[in-house]
Amino acid sequence: MMSKRYEKAAGVINRKTPYTIERAVTLLQELPAVKFDETVDLSVSLNIDPKKTDQVVRGTVTLPHGTGKTRRVVVFCQGEQELLAKEAGADAVGGADLIEKVQGGWLDFDVAVASPGMMRDVSRLGKILGPRGMMPNPKSGTVTEDVAKAVKEVKQGKIEFKMDKLANIHVVIGKRSFQPQQLVENARVALEAIVRARPSAAKGRMIKRVILSSTMSPGVPLEAGALETEPSQEP
Repeated sequence: MMSKRYEKAAGVINRKTPYTIERAVTLLQELPAVKFDETVDLSVSLNIDPKKTDQVVRGTVTLPHGTGKTRRVVVFCQGEQELLAKEAGADAVGGADLIEKVQGGWLDFDVAVASPGMMRDVSRLGKILGPRGMMPNPKSGTVTEDVAKAVKEVKQGKIEFKMDKLANIHVVIGKRSFQPQQLVENARVALEAIVRARPSAAKGRMIKRVILSSTMSPGVPLEAGALETEPSQEP
């Protein structure tokens, strides 16, 4: 059963008329507020066949204004890299000891980074970190010799996005308390990154629908057509 606050908010939004990003953000922030600072995210529906491995859409993007959440980073490394990771702001650093701790059920972190030399041992955590989307991966920049740089990037707002089994991508772009322009800029940067991640095998327009919403709000449809140009067709 929907709350009266939700019903009131839903009545303000025209679901049949997509909004510009600027108008959608303004509208979202004008909706009745709740008692906590809601997370704002984008839900992007893709014109992609998720069953085809050559059409997976994934990548990373650094949001100019971050997500509004302090992300906890652990680094699996040894030797000098441990000190560098700590100086960069890592929340936990270690080798076999840290792996054992995670195997024991400790998961008080959001992102895991690893040096290439540690991946053979870190792979034992695949069944724990994999389903949570936290397994270090070279494609996302979380398996690297420069662990300090990876930590700094995450702390500065770098996030990973990946298409799910229903060909949707969900990206957190900030908090409702952000300034409108901050949410607009984060949204544009995130959407541009998704468009750049377009697989070469995809045909026609890739983005079908984009919805902006906060934790407790109904979705606000965005104008998806302006986000990408129609790919050229081979003669």
